[in-house]
Amino acid sequence: MQLFYAPSLLPSGEFFTLDKDESHHVVKVLRMVEGETLLATNGRGVMVRGRIALASPSGVSVRVEQTLEDDQRRPYRLHIAVAPTKSNDRMEWLLEKATEIGVDRITPLICARSERRVYNRDRGEKIIVSAGKQSLKATFPQLDPPTDFRTFLRQTASSSACLLMAHCMEGERQQAAPLLARSQDSIVLIGPEGDFTPEELDEALKAGYVPVSLGQARLRTETAALYAVAAASVGHALF
Repeated sequence: MQLFYAPSLLPSGEFFTLDKDESHHVVKVLRMVEGETLLATNGRGVMVRGRIALASPSGVSVRVEQTLEDDQRRPYRLHIAVAPTKSNDRMEWLLEKATEIGVDRITPLICARSERRVYNRDRGEKIIVSAGKQSLKATFPQLDPPTDFRTFLRQTASSSACLLMAHCMEGERQQAAPLLARSQDSIVLIGPEGDFTPEELDEALKAGYVPVSLGQARLRTETAALYAVAAASVGHALF
């Protein structure tokens, strides 16, 4: 059954209304009518099965029949801070795939060597909603505004999460996959194509971040970020 996005859906509500775009899809594209059932989520952990009470293309009204358990809930929170890629398509691909696999928060990280320093957050949120619906997620990841590297370090230095920084510079690094497989809250820094600078590495170490490797291959930014998401997901599935 197809999932619809209803941000106004409340945990204890008896009725909710789909917005104009979702309503148009229900009535004009899918040709659904009063009495048919559908699934909807508010993207914040609530998913319901409901029955259409009013099939209007300007606002489909739905009566809640059953609140469903979030069977994709994870025992950890994963926050990926990743430098926006030069190509918007690659960043959008990352948002889509990371949402499908499972991530809680994504921060576009502006670094010294960032090739792109602005990001269309509204467009990114639309990509996330589409991917969340496709993969039947009750909870969609939070997409932050672009954040400066040093500002991000200040914001996360006191976090109780496992703090990891993936980079390609010489020096001692732990393997990221076993750390991410522990099903614990984690924050992972992923740099731009030119990598972090040595100064950024020093600052991250002082803020409590652990330098990690994502394997022997040199990965593109979006691939590295997705690797981290997948490693955490696979680790949770195995253990």
